[in-house]
Amino acid sequence: MDMFAIGKMADALELIDGFSPSSTTQSICLDIGCGIGISHPLMAPHVGSLAGTDVSGEAIETARAANPDVDYRIYDGERLPYDDASFDFSSTVCVMHHVPPAQWSTFVAEAFRVTKPEGLFAVYEHNPINPMTRWAVWRCPFDHDAVLLRARRTQALLREAGFEIVVRRYLFFVPIDRSWARRFDKLLRWLPLGAQYVVCGRRPRANSAGTQNPS
Repeated sequence: MDMFAIGKMADALELIDGFSPSSTTQSICLDIGCGIGISHPLMAPHVGSLAGTDVSGEAIETARAANPDVDYRIYDGERLPYDDASFDFSSTVCVMHHVPPAQWSTFVAEAFRVTKPEGLFAVYEHNPINPMTRWAVWRCPFDHDAVLLRARRTQALLREAGFEIVVRRYLFFVPIDRSWARRFDKLLRWLPLGAQYVVCGRRPRANSAGTQNPS
């Protein structure tokens, strides 16, 4: 498992621990655009339950074979295959840059729909401000259709969907899998030059009338 997958899953667990009303070990979690679930063996033992969804049926079958305790479902690219307010923590990891920009708002709105009131939605993305990130994306055949989003744009999309922003921080300043490098990264989270970033929003609690409090 590569250092980027390990680092992002550690960050996700930190977000749940720091901002979710549910404890990490009880949280019901969803990975949107999960691919083959490469990071799920790391995350699943630490949360209450884990689900993953992807538009690729082949990827879902591979993920199921590798992680039988995770609930995998195929996503049609429009409506997530889950009921409203199902998850304490939803996330999407380097997926939105593959979503056509005209569909970004719908994508985030679906995440809002399936996230519980007071639950979290975290978006991990490549940081286009970092020149090495732009070069790496340009060289990757898998990213030929990529439209990179700046953190401010991602933050605006979450706010438009109704989320309250709780975190925006930058990740992976030092591309070395060492404990000292991770400590150094944490010191620089505020600096918008990391290779990737996370924006995390909280769905507001429903009021007595069943509507959402304004964000």
